[in-house]
Amino acid sequence: MLTIDRNHGLDAETRFAEIYRNLTVYDFPWDMNQALSFALFRTYAVPSVGRLLAQTAEFTDNVQRRYDDTALLLEVPLLEGFSSPEGKSAIRRINQMHKRYDISNDDMLYVLATFVVVPKRWIDSYGWRKLTYDEVVASVRYYQTLGKHMAITDIPDTYEDFAHLMDDYEREHFAFDADAVKVADSTLGLLKTFYPKPLAPVIDIFSRSLMDEPLLDAFHYREPGRLARRLSVAGLRARARFVALLPSRRKPLLVHEMPRIRSYPNGFEVSRLGTFAPGCPVAHSSAKAG
Repeated sequence: MLTIDRNHGLDAETRFAEIYRNLTVYDFPWDMNQALSFALFRTYAVPSVGRLLAQTAEFTDNVQRRYDDTALLLEVPLLEGFSSPEGKSAIRRINQMHKRYDISNDDMLYVLATFVVVPKRWIDSYGWRKLTYDEVVASVRYYQTLGKHMAITDIPDTYEDFAHLMDDYEREHFAFDADAVKVADSTLGLLKTFYPKPLAPVIDIFSRSLMDEPLLDAFHYREPGRLARRLSVAGLRARARFVALLPSRRKPLLVHEMPRIRSYPNGFEVSRLGTFAPGCPVAHSSAKAG
């Protein structure tokens, strides 16, 4: 087995974007995709977040496209850089969409915290190795930078502060909301389409087995049971042991090349991603091959 340590010797304070990119496209592409998807899913349990998404109807009526747009808009700055024309265009689109709604800084900060905390916890539990100290710092610096580009204020400085913020916010705000549950149900329904149809019941149980009790309670989802939880965790850890035996990935695995991204088979333009106000003109720039 040939192991390539791409992040060895890189300074987490100055080369955080490169370190985080290596984690996402080389070392943990599958894990990061799952963890970030799960991070977004958690935010639906905060009624002010889940209810807003339900009111837009985008995550219920157009869930595949909204899933794709979210993944692509987050990937572009990762691959191209925050200062690149494509990266600026992606962040501009994110900010334009958010400015259409009355979203509190606290909610924005909480969502940002899930992007930092959930992937680390996922990889600690199910990854083929744990993140190094410098990789955790790089992840924090990466999302601090993203948050600043999104005009989010009071951003934590350390992973521990992000974790406390996320946990405290969930304890205070997780609650049942019927509209938010519609968004969660729609997202789980989309997840099932990523696998052969006969596996849908298994995917449903597996998904709930990875949810903690406060999350299940917020959605009024059934507890999957101790056996289902043990089997689900055992399956993920068996996968991690297998991946650890494989040679290091030499070709990056990119989100926009994954088969679950289905909305743009002929490529996409960054400036066209996401939602627009009725009658809003769409610029024809920032083309990106899919």
